[in-house]
Amino acid sequence: MSLTTATGPFSARRRGAFNSRIEGPAHLLYFESYERRMRAVKDGETVIDTIGGMLLYESNIHPVLYVPEQDVRQDLLTPSDHTSHCPFKGDASYWNVGSAENAIWTYPEPIESAAFLHGYMAPYWHLMDAWFEEDERLEIGFRDPYHRIDMRESSARVTVRANGEVVAESERPLLLFETGLPVRAYLRPDEVHADLVPSEKTTVCPYKGTASYWSIGELEDVVWSYRTPIPEAAAIEGRVSFLGEGIDVEIDYAASTSALISRAA
Repeated sequence: MSLTTATGPFSARRRGAFNSRIEGPAHLLYFESYERRMRAVKDGETVIDTIGGMLLYESNIHPVLYVPEQDVRQDLLTPSDHTSHCPFKGDASYWNVGSAENAIWTYPEPIESAAFLHGYMAPYWHLMDAWFEEDERLEIGFRDPYHRIDMRESSARVTVRANGEVVAESERPLLLFETGLPVRAYLRPDEVHADLVPSEKTTVCPYKGTASYWSIGELEDVVWSYRTPIPEAAAIEGRVSFLGEGIDVEIDYAASTSALISRAA
């Protein structure tokens, strides 16, 4: 999400308008300092320990953490034969870290327009055993500082239909606004009229937590809930939301607007 993905200002699908043209390539790179202590552990060894991290934002790609070479335990790295080429950055070399192959890469000689990458290394987040931001372990992944969620109680009327049949209704939904995504309505379980069939599917969101899923009839995995969300998303605990083929979620502000006008009069 954020600056370079979904509908962000530097993505290919931005939905906003600038007051001037952006002069430069259609594919943008933006390198910004990330002023937090970051540590990565692999096979019981601290591989990365830095306060000089940088985030690389790249058009249509999620941000990537780059760290100064001197903040990576070089004695824990072994060179790999693997290489890759990026037309926007150059030729990348890779290193193995313990049992993880090709876990860290760098651009020894980046192209001129990406010269700021020289002297930095980038790890694959999922190939490390543990990550710490300051002294807090990050259990479910990296959170982009330009990505946020806001949860607001609303008086909009929400009607959810599955294959045209009303399966849930609420006049007091919780609306979740997340960077680059459409608004999602979260309802209380007692506002759902359909039988929900548990699914084995789960997904992980760094901004909300681990979601469990349910199906409605033949519509698989169209309902989800965060039973134990991260503290920043505690308001959605136990509530359910709907999305998928055959699902239509209508958020109607007309009734709530009329009620506000009546009370004001």
